[in-house]
Amino acid sequence: MFRLLIEILVGAFVGSIAGKIMDSKKGFWMNALLGIVGGFVGGYIGNLIGIGGGLISGLILSIVASCLIIWIVRKLKQ
Repeated sequence: MFRLLIEILVGAFVGSIAGKIMDSKKGFWMNALLGIVGGFVGGYIGNLIGIGGGLISGLILSIVASCLIIWIVRKLKQ
C-alpha cells in the first residue's frame, strides 16, 4: 500500500515536470494524472525492454512516457 502511494506521488511530480516540458495548459491535476499514467506506462515499457530498474532511469522513462501521453492527448483533442 505504501509503495502505491509513493508511486502516485512520484507520478504526480513526473506529470508536473512533463507538463512544463510540453508547455501543457491542462493544469496541475490533469498533468498529475497524466504523469501517474505515464509512470505506469514508462515502468511497464522499461521492464519489457530490460531497463528502468534504477531510480534515475525510472524517472527518465516516466517523464518520456508522460510527455508522450500529453502529446497523444493533444492530438486526440484536435
